[in-house]
Amino acid sequence: MKNKEIIERILAYHPPMPDYDGCDGYKSGDPEAECTGVAVALVPTVDVIRRAAQLGCNLLICHETIYYQTPDFPVWRGSFENTIQQEKEALIREAGMTIWRDHDHMHANRPDSIFSSMIKSLGWEDYFVPTPDSTTPHFYLFDLPETTTEELARFLVKTVGLNGLRYIGNPSDRISRVAFTAHIYPNSFGTDGIGADGFYHDYAMQIMEEMEKRNVHAILPGEIIDWNALAYIRDAVELGKVRACFNMGHFNWEELGMKDFARIIGELVEHKVPVAYLPTGDQWRFV
Repeated sequence: MKNKEIIERILAYHPPMPDYDGCDGYKSGDPEAECTGVAVALVPTVDVIRRAAQLGCNLLICHETIYYQTPDFPVWRGSFENTIQQEKEALIREAGMTIWRDHDHMHANRPDSIFSSMIKSLGWEDYFVPTPDSTTPHFYLFDLPETTTEELARFLVKTVGLNGLRYIGNPSDRISRVAFTAHIYPNSFGTDGIGADGFYHDYAMQIMEEMEKRNVHAILPGEIIDWNALAYIRDAVELGKVRACFNMGHFNWEELGMKDFARIIGELVEHKVPVAYLPTGDQWRFV
């Protein structure tokens, strides 16, 4: 089976995106080459590429950027020489690795492929609470068996494979109602600002509203900033409310999403070629 045939099966699994022009696509290699094995990873780091080659894989499917610019150009488009990218490109050539990025297409699935796979990997499917009245993008609510803030933090460290975890909250608070949210940063969904109704609107406002009206004890967001929803959670804790935020980090947060997607890819190729999931691993160290 050729590399491109595998990618075609994956694209057929995703919803159609006519005239797509985004970050997804081939980043290196030869789509026409016979596939010797598929490696699946969240981020195509140097370590991941080396491990994929050691396994005999020549097709790497990733979710995040291969290089270091937001549009994820397959070639360097900077005004200065990037020696790190040059060495990474040489490594990819030597390994004969074809790299395909699958980001926007995964998030276009309904339910979102990353979120649904994260839920499955955490074992939280039976705790999901539908919120059909919600207009908040990527808001997934769960009623978990009651635990403490610290116990849930330790569960996430162990399950996700983290080197540590930042969280806001009282360690001994009893919590059960938890929500996944998307990245909380300026203009994450549309343009922030005053609406026609005279009120300020942004994604952080939507998250705070969800926490207020649904009594959400804790959130697990992706990328974060400190000054809006997190400041609200910190003040709530200092006022004696049961509130918390677990900040795993963007890549750690989505790691579990790719773990289950590797299983899906194996089914899509009818197990005719080996498929391996390669954990990217926590990039953060703590002192």
